[in-house]
Amino acid sequence: MEKGSKIYVAGHRGLVGSAIWKNLQEKGYTNLIGKSHRELDLLDGAAVREFFDREQPEYVFLAAAYVGGIMANNTYRADFIYRNLQIQQNVIGESFRHGVKKLLFLGSTCIYPRDAAQPIKEDALLSSPLEYTNEPYAIAKIAGLKMCESFNLQYGTNYIAVMPTNLYGPNDNFDLERSHVLPAMIRKVHLGQLLYEQNWTDIRKDLNQRPVEGIDGKSPENEIQKVLAKYGITAQQVELWGTGQPLREFLWSEEMADACVFIMEKVNFEDLKGDGKEVRNCHINIGTGKELSIAALANLIAKEIGYKGEILFNPAKPDGTMRKLTDVSKLHQLGWHHRIEIEEGVRKMYEWYRKS
Repeated sequence: MEKGSKIYVAGHRGLVGSAIWKNLQEKGYTNLIGKSHRELDLLDGAAVREFFDREQPEYVFLAAAYVGGIMANNTYRADFIYRNLQIQQNVIGESFRHGVKKLLFLGSTCIYPRDAAQPIKEDALLSSPLEYTNEPYAIAKIAGLKMCESFNLQYGTNYIAVMPTNLYGPNDNFDLERSHVLPAMIRKVHLGQLLYEQNWTDIRKDLNQRPVEGIDGKSPENEIQKVLAKYGITAQQVELWGTGQPLREFLWSEEMADACVFIMEKVNFEDLKGDGKEVRNCHINIGTGKELSIAALANLIAKEIGYKGEILFNPAKPDGTMRKLTDVSKLHQLGWHHRIEIEEGVRKMYEWYRKS
């Protein structure tokens, strides 16, 4: 990519897209295009085509997706497969029709089988059944990966798929129903500590910024306590889903963005496909190669926030995949390594949440 190349970042206001946008700006790229959902609905094929007709981007980062945590994935199964397939079909299809020079597709490590050998190598894809709770989302992301791979093989395009591990960072989603595990924990423990302190000023400030089921900071105390209790947040304790035993890997979103820009600048499909008769699994895992238990993460967050109450786990709720550690040897061989460890990341995340 040249510094003046026209680069479209789909999903530029989301967790990953905003980090990619910032990274590109910091590296001197000056011709960036981003559209909010209100300005461009990526589910609307005609609108996406008109956008590509008008803007003619040279490079595309496909960071837009319909995402959420285990509760959202298991509840809104149709939305997760339909919306993500539609977004991918529209953006990748128009990129091909308009001769985009290079595209980076962002997937997720949930594409891998539930019982894959750990750490998970790229060639574990499609080797056994998926985790049930996020199967629709995983199938959509596998389809996007295969779409990129197939266009490359048939038409000689340069579309690269990357599979990030669990991400967290600035502009994350803290919705108590739809967010991923780490931001959900931070908000739950933060609100639990405020309830413990009876700090209603800050509780109302939090709910004004991010209402819960229509309950905001103007609502009566009893209504606020009722809706927070529904999500396991009381003055005495915070309840979290599952047993706390699953192991998870986490990567700071701005580091994910740095890896994505690195790959767009330095890695091509020809570098990944090998010389075998059958070409598959050309995607790249992006992660740290390190893991910790959900219980250990909860304790780390509680320590950072200074939480005085009790953290309980509800084993009646699903755990999801028990372990999901990426093998990042391919990424390391390509020349990129992470730098921010989870302790520093949680501290940075909580600081960002309080400021926002």
